[in-house]
Amino acid sequence: MPDELLQRLRRFRDDAFPRYQARFRELVDDGQHPSTLFIGCSDSRLVPYLLTGAGPGDLFMVRNVGALVPPCCGRLDANDPEPGAAGWLTRAAPEGPARWSGGYHGTAAAIEFAVLNLHVRHIVVCGHSHCGAIKALYEDLSPEAVNLGAWLDLAREAVLPVRLFAPEADDPKDGLRPEVLRRTEQRSIVLQLERLMNYPMVRRRVERRELALHGWHYVIEDGEVHVFDLKSGGFVPASEAEHSGDGPFTLADESPLFNEIDDSYAPAALTGDEGR
Repeated sequence: MPDELLQRLRRFRDDAFPRYQARFRELVDDGQHPSTLFIGCSDSRLVPYLLTGAGPGDLFMVRNVGALVPPCCGRLDANDPEPGAAGWLTRAAPEGPARWSGGYHGTAAAIEFAVLNLHVRHIVVCGHSHCGAIKALYEDLSPEAVNLGAWLDLAREAVLPVRLFAPEADDPKDGLRPEVLRRTEQRSIVLQLERLMNYPMVRRRVERRELALHGWHYVIEDGEVHVFDLKSGGFVPASEAEHSGDGPFTLADESPLFNEIDDSYAPAALTGDEGR
């Protein structure tokens, strides 16, 4: 059986690389200076370079299940110093040198590196339609998916207290209501943008207008990215939008941006409807 991955590597070296060789040489000699941190879902149908038309060196990318942003500044325990305070990296531990264990450090480290080291000017959080991670919030996970379950908690606040399944479905397993999934996907994107503002280096630069945050929801079947519009509190198709998605998320009363529950989504107990 042919080794498909090996064949792809050879095609890149023989066919694609020569077209970009000069650019890669420049990126080696001068270093990378991407303008944008792209936080995207790991879904294979989401292809950032196709969406943005970017080339080598344009995007600093971190991808994970659901395009989620972990909380900033985890601690080893409640008695540890705040990050950045004296002794926070050198606290003695009974088992030896202290290890910083925030729990979700991979994505958090990428955010810090992009902002502090690469000085990106934009951060994009990009979710998408038909997202399996968001759908899983409404389903039972395998008991073996311990890490996945903990990770998805980062989107739990986006879940709607709704009648979950399509009225025409004979069995709940037949599917989540499409509009519920779409709304939850978008709510999750906003939740991640709000959480980004808890990173001190992000907040400082946003408030100084040195960094812009963008929320995107890619509708796979339409080829359309819907961008978050802070003024309207909703997502607008890029083909109709006046900007590429905006922030920051500093509301006067610190209330959530999404707090509506449409009547059509409400549980039967709230509507008097005894059906699904």
